[in-house]
Amino acid sequence: MKVKKGKDERIFLGIAYVLVAVFAVVCLLPFYLVLVGSFTKESTILTEGYSFFLTAKNFSLEAYKMAFKSPDTLVQAYGITIFVTVVGTITAVLLSAMTGYVLARPDFPWRNKISFFFFFTTLFSGGLVPWYLMCSKFFKFNNHIYSLILPCLFSVWNMIIAKSFMKGIPFELTEAAKVDGAGDFYIFWKIILPTAKPLIATIGLFTALTYWNDWYNCMLFMSTGGTWNLQYTLQNILNSSEALKRIAAMTGMQVGQVPTEGLKLAMTVIATGPIILLYPFLQKYFVKGMTIGAVKG
Repeated sequence: MKVKKGKDERIFLGIAYVLVAVFAVVCLLPFYLVLVGSFTKESTILTEGYSFFLTAKNFSLEAYKMAFKSPDTLVQAYGITIFVTVVGTITAVLLSAMTGYVLARPDFPWRNKISFFFFFTTLFSGGLVPWYLMCSKFFKFNNHIYSLILPCLFSVWNMIIAKSFMKGIPFELTEAAKVDGAGDFYIFWKIILPTAKPLIATIGLFTALTYWNDWYNCMLFMSTGGTWNLQYTLQNILNSSEALKRIAAMTGMQVGQVPTEGLKLAMTVIATGPIILLYPFLQKYFVKGMTIGAVKG
């Protein structure tokens, strides 16, 4: 039986839909402007500024041609970024889920004390310089692929989300599985993880975004160009005069003729496009995971 909505409820829903639509447009406009600008002639950008409209007269692929003049560099950077994102995300999700599961179990006697130690690290840190010295001198992070994975491998925020979610899973499931002879790892792998798909999607998306957008760790620990990820490679191309000279030499142009503004926009599209396309596939689980984590937390 369909319940008829009252006048007040219809007005409220109408206002809510309008506000959500306005907010969505405000969020999408910057990326749309970047996308249109990346296909706009450099001369048009310099004389008329950025525009939301693209005409055949102003259309140009010059920025993308410049970006892909050295495809080997971009392909290698993409490969490193994809590898780091996939391996780092899977490992980080498993670590956060396992830690949250253990700390959410009522039969674990030290769960509150250990949770406090985790929380304490969000309030105080050792500082950037000691952290860098520890990573570079003690762990030997310099120019190794794991130096792009380990620094972002564990997040206390993700662990708190995992712990909050795990509290919503009845502990009786674990007890029943133990009665049937299942071990802790089997219970976690076969019972807890399949139940926690919204959690996995939420933490996975957060972590994947962190790894995909990370350029800072690459700047700190990677000194050779062959080990740079996508974000740092693009930043180096945009900010380095030597990189612009190489692009100009490959295209037979003067450095001043390189479409720097269009190139910046094209690089942004190249870097953000793949991760934006991932979100629609995880949206259902992402929203559910965030809602449950907020309520249980």
